Amino acid sequence: MRVLFLGPPRPRIEDCVTACGDTLVRTESRLSPTEPPVTESDFIVSYGYRHIISADVLRLFGHCAINVHISKLPWNRGADPNIWSFLEDTPKGVSIHVLDEGLDTGPLLAQVDVPIDEGDTLRVSYDRLSAAAVDLFCENWPRIRTGELPAIPQVGQGTSHRSADRIRYEHLLTKGWDTPVSGLVGKALEDGGRART
Repeated sequence: MRVLFLGPPRPRIEDCVTACGDTLVRTESRLSPTEPPVTESDFIVSYGYRHIISADVLRLFGHCAINVHISKLPWNRGADPNIWSFLEDTPKGVSIHVLDEGLDTGPLLAQVDVPIDEGDTLRVSYDRLSAAAVDLFCENWPRIRTGELPAIPQVGQGTSHRSADRIRYEHLLTKGWDTPVSGLVGKALEDGGRART
């Protein structure tokens, strides 16, 4: 099978795909439904991809298009899921879901809670979530690629954010990615900020 990986390099994911005998091609570019690599691929795996995948592309792949997301969906769909999980004090975890036309709204294939320590910074928590996401993918890829893993609809309304939503809270990131997460917990709720649903 030929797998189109969308996003920045993820060597462990690439190794897990090729260990199953699949060929992997990676891109960070926008996709066209009528051009390679789309026309030459059987399956899409997205992780950290910065573009919206068009409905025309998704229709070509059906359930053979998945996304790895560093939140416990349906919480923190969209941009900056790690930061929002602290600002709104929502569950922390990682998810793999089928891509659909919504923003991180497709049925879940795998999900796991990820414990975060009070002493963590945003960088450490992001690294912890990223490692868990890769582990979750590698554990489940053999069953995902064959369609053996059932897709379960997301339950609950959850939350969703755009990149611009973070601007209101930039002043709290006093040390950038090295900001302690303990100082962010619940801050969006305290000042009346509301999650987009």
